[in-house]
Amino acid sequence: MLDKRARILLKTLVERYVIEGQPVGSRALSKASGLDLSPATVRNVMADLEDMGFITSPHTSAGRIPTPRGYRVFVDSLLTVQPLAERQILAIEGHLHPAQPQQLINSASQLLSGLTNFAGVVMAPQRPSPQIRQIEFLGLSEKRTLLIIVTTDGDVQNRILFTDRPYKASELVAAANYLNQNFAGLNFDQIRQRLSEELQRLRQDMQALMAATLEAGGEALGAPRDQYVISGEKNLLDVEDLSSDMRRLRELFDLFEQKTGLVKLLDISNRAEGVQIYIGGESGLAPLDECSVVTAPYEVNGRIVGSVGVIGPTRMAYDRVIPIVDITAKLLSSALTYQSGS
Repeated sequence: MLDKRARILLKTLVERYVIEGQPVGSRALSKASGLDLSPATVRNVMADLEDMGFITSPHTSAGRIPTPRGYRVFVDSLLTVQPLAERQILAIEGHLHPAQPQQLINSASQLLSGLTNFAGVVMAPQRPSPQIRQIEFLGLSEKRTLLIIVTTDGDVQNRILFTDRPYKASELVAAANYLNQNFAGLNFDQIRQRLSEELQRLRQDMQALMAATLEAGGEALGAPRDQYVISGEKNLLDVEDLSSDMRRLRELFDLFEQKTGLVKLLDISNRAEGVQIYIGGESGLAPLDECSVVTAPYEVNGRIVGSVGVIGPTRMAYDRVIPIVDITAKLLSSALTYQSGS
């Protein structure tokens, strides 16, 4: 859509605005672009860019600033990303030395924040649902039964079931045998799905015990864990572009606290290849309308299990942030893969 002259001027305008944070005027743009154009010609090109929605003029200035659409064109076709120097890569790698997975996740999040001065976020690997090796019941009193669950990885969970009636020892043994014979090797979601089809065929007095077992077992093995780790949120308080609107900033911190929306965005990143950049409203999350999110998926043994990212203002140095996110994802993949095999 843009000719060479317009592309150079848009690239120059974005680069100056990212560095200086001030609207760029036509005279300054004429000097910085390296093009032999008069300020009047530059003004005409800027007017065209504004008509196309790539730049806009704040009310308080005659200069122009990029719009999210302008940033998108810049990132997609005008940006030159410089690879990180070897010493920078080694420094990142030094902070991601093999350790427990959760320690690595925390370190990666803090690294991303420290290197960019924005918020660093890492979506934790999704823990697969444990498979059941064995289930046992033990009567404790008239209406209290102990549920014992042993998983295939050796974890043992105990839960007390409160039942409507007492169960004989023989009934509890029969119920455990039924579950072990039919559902060993499955997780509780799979057991719930299959058992729901068979509950009606069970004796009425056993249905309540099975229903209680499914509920308690699901809670025992499906204990929630932090879906992502975020570091450096307070850095965003120092970003003038964001801190000038306290209402929007509160909405942003509410988003971090509630987590659901951001998890969906990171989950989308898990299914994409390489670095993904969401500028302003592209994230689909209103609190991020003034922000950009740069993400990249990471792997363990060749399988994508999560993503890393940086959250900052749309006015960020994309040429610096993108390689930081990219190399952190790659080095986290290597560290987690090494840790899983050790």
